[in-house]
Amino acid sequence: MRIEQVTVRHVALPLSQPYRLAIGVVERFDTLLVEMRDDTGRVGYGEATVLPGYTEETLAGAWQRITDGAERLVGLGAEPARAMLAPLRRTAPFSATALATAVEMLAGHPALDAAAGGRMPLLALLHADAGEALAAEVEGHLAEGYDTLKVKVGFDVGTDLARVARIRAAVAGRARLRLDANQGYDREQACRFVGELDPDGIELVEQTCAAGDWEAAVAVARVAPVPLMLDESIYGHADIERAAELGCAGLIKFKLMKAGGLDALEGALQRIRELGMTPVLGNGVAGEIGCWLEACVGVRWIDNAGEMNGFLKPRFSLLREPLQVEGGALRLPAGPPVPDPDALAAATVASHTV
Repeated sequence: MRIEQVTVRHVALPLSQPYRLAIGVVERFDTLLVEMRDDTGRVGYGEATVLPGYTEETLAGAWQRITDGAERLVGLGAEPARAMLAPLRRTAPFSATALATAVEMLAGHPALDAAAGGRMPLLALLHADAGEALAAEVEGHLAEGYDTLKVKVGFDVGTDLARVARIRAAVAGRARLRLDANQGYDREQACRFVGELDPDGIELVEQTCAAGDWEAAVAVARVAPVPLMLDESIYGHADIERAAELGCAGLIKFKLMKAGGLDALEGALQRIRELGMTPVLGNGVAGEIGCWLEACVGVRWIDNAGEMNGFLKPRFSLLREPLQVEGGALRLPAGPPVPDPDALAAATVASHTV
């Protein structure tokens, strides 16, 4: 194959409801979507949804890197394209992912064919705080088939502990709870939170402190009565290996956009397992293409609930046939998702074609 044309689009995806994180409130996804065509007419897709706090890359910087990369990729075959993108994967993995996965789709990555028609169990996010709204949300997710629920914490220790207790009571042992602090606590707050946390029904606590504060991660691990997972601290193999050496996490969450491509993602998941830790996969801040790609890898590599549920948050789908969730699991289509031209045009803020 030879790459013949690349189109990069900035699409704005307003969310059905604000996504409240300790690092801020997200009201829309800004996604850079790549559409790549080869000389046989095949099409490959990739995306990068850039959110400050999840990555040091900026939207403007990613746009520049991806459009520059598109210019350089036209005319190349799969292997030269992969070689060209390797340095970018090390310095700007979100940007690299948008281009690399499009190349891997064109080249026929085995994960995509193997996953066709499969099911990837997902977790569901809880928004409500208390009362009838919380009870209704919990019962609704359970009725839909979810057995893992995610709760955002990292705001105020006392308030967070009280909310978790209310949620635990509403769930009544019928689902596992993942608690995600999104770097919201300092060391003292994190140690207090995990130290006072009732571990009953808690699957894990995720990223309590700042990504670069490894000393805090070790301190929290010393007092935690529940498994801990790192997310924002982890970008590559060196971080995975550091977490294993320090013993500060039993689980490591990885995202396709941190890997820089499907091959690199599978390599990272393999390394996590080799070091005796459990991989968790998925991005709650990603569009439909990114979530589908992660799920294709997840059905082969992951034995817990996937976090690639970002595609459920926008108000509308960009696809001709939107991704479907049945029984708490993403049902993977028989073939690659195809964007709907009208929806794509309506959401496009800017585009660049070479």
